[in-house]
Amino acid sequence: MNSKVLLVLRIFFGVFLVFFGANKFYPMLEMIPPESALGYWEALSTVGAMKIVAILEIVAGLALLFNKFAPLMMVILMSISVNAVLYHLAYDSGTIGGSIVLLVLNVVMLYAYKDNYKGLLS
Repeated sequence: MNSKVLLVLRIFFGVFLVFFGANKFYPMLEMIPPESALGYWEALSTVGAMKIVAILEIVAGLALLFNKFAPLMMVILMSISVNAVLYHLAYDSGTIGGSIVLLVLNVVMLYAYKDNYKGLLS
């Protein structure tokens, strides 16, 4: 992949992750879950899972922005990306756009760092 394109995607994805991770601590965008998902959100909030997700998103975003440990963070972030898409498919398909962007960018970055995973996959 072209290094300039990768640089732009890495910075965009990093800012995207830091913003949405920080949004979970300091709401800048109003995110009201649908009624069908209230039990799901209560369970995640009660055990502190959303705080963990927010911290992981912020750390992954900073890793991308500073280009440190980015391949590792992309592997860790994949579980969050897949869960975000599944949540929106199950409960809130009208707002699935952001989670699709998250997943696509995560897959693109995983592909861009594919040489870092050869030792794991051989």
